Amino acid sequence: MRKTLLAVTAGLGLGLIGGSATLGSTELTKPGTIRLTTRGLAEQFVDRAGPGRGAGDMIVIRELLYNKAITRKAIGHAELVCTYTGEFSRQCNGTFSLPRGKIVVAGALVYRQFYVLAVVGGTGLYDNVRGSLTVTLLERSPRRDLVFFRLIV
Repeated sequence: MRKTLLAVTAGLGLGLIGGSATLGSTELTKPGTIRLTTRGLAEQFVDRAGPGRGAGDMIVIRELLYNKAITRKAIGHAELVCTYTGEFSRQCNGTFSLPRGKIVVAGALVYRQFYVLAVVGGTGLYDNVRGSLTVTLLERSPRRDLVFFRLIV
């Protein structure tokens, strides 16, 4: 009887520990979307290939991220580094830093008015996410974009 009671108590204890670990999970558990707007902070062109745009030139982009449905203040920031592979085409890598983690994107683009990049991972709440990021220009000066993440886990 005593061994049975000890086994049941141990089983319940392990169940509570395991249950609390999953309840406090800090990762996404199902697909979702995130809709934000951006405001450009800085863009720096690095001319590495001689006069004009060409393969090897770079552009570094910094933006503030907003979700006006929650607050009027910025909720995060984004940093992208794009390397030109031709006069207009470029290969970009970026990180979107949000309150509960970071989302990492990568891909090729030609026009910044509308483009799609792959979501290749993340940290925190976004650990191991995949999906896509769609960016649409809203305003040229100051630069504002609509960013829409489609995330899967």
